[in-house]
Amino acid sequence: MDQDDSKAEGKAQKAADAKDLHRAVREAGESELDRPAGALFWSGLAAGIAIHSSLIAEGALHAGLPEAPWRELVTALGYPVGFLVVILGRMQLFTESTITAMLPLVTRPSGWALQRTLRLWGIVLFANLIGTALAAGMVAGGALGNPEIRAAMIAVSAGILDLNGWQTFINAIPAGFLIAVVAWILPNGRNQAFWIILAITYVIAIAGFSHSIVGADETFLLVFTGKVTIEQAVFGLMLPAILGNLVGGAGLFTLLAHGQVQGETPDQP
Repeated sequence: MDQDDSKAEGKAQKAADAKDLHRAVREAGESELDRPAGALFWSGLAAGIAIHSSLIAEGALHAGLPEAPWRELVTALGYPVGFLVVILGRMQLFTESTITAMLPLVTRPSGWALQRTLRLWGIVLFANLIGTALAAGMVAGGALGNPEIRAAMIAVSAGILDLNGWQTFINAIPAGFLIAVVAWILPNGRNQAFWIILAITYVIAIAGFSHSIVGADETFLLVFTGKVTIEQAVFGLMLPAILGNLVGGAGLFTLLAHGQVQGETPDQP
């Protein structure tokens, strides 16, 4: 093994250390907190539109598959598509920012860090929701997809109606946790990023966990096609999913990720 290979192997081994992962994710979060509001908004808007490709892929698969016990498992293979586009495209997704924005805050708590974290979440969430509303509106209005695929997308989206508000909140906690896991793992697995995102988001899909932005896309489609009311959409579907994702990502996973290096990182005061 030559010297360059030895250095590369050493760096790879070092990257597996929890303190280095913590620093990498925290530094990414600090960069996000410093981004201009306009940049955050347009990146979040792009992510909201791009995440719609998950529903398109699921609808296309659902429409092309026969009624069978395995139909939902295969249809769920479309779910990771939007996440692959958004995350590999470096767009701003609300649920991915739950841990990246929180680590700077919990490492060096301050009023400035809290204000910037809330600013980031507010802008990105607002932009994500606008993007999903635009994409869902185009489908509902007949501008995207043929009638068969649109009907399949509505059928796939209707699955979120099986849960009430409390159940949606509970189901959103593991989804927020798992998306935070993606953000935590990626600095140590860039070469395997495609498979990491695919595997984790596929688990979210087949387990029926509630993701706030994908769920918002489905909710807007159901609203625009007259399947649910605005009140049910906001208070029974979107808000519980947003809060659950925050608990799972910004709360539970951040607590565990930060706790394992508590007192070991020199960046703490």
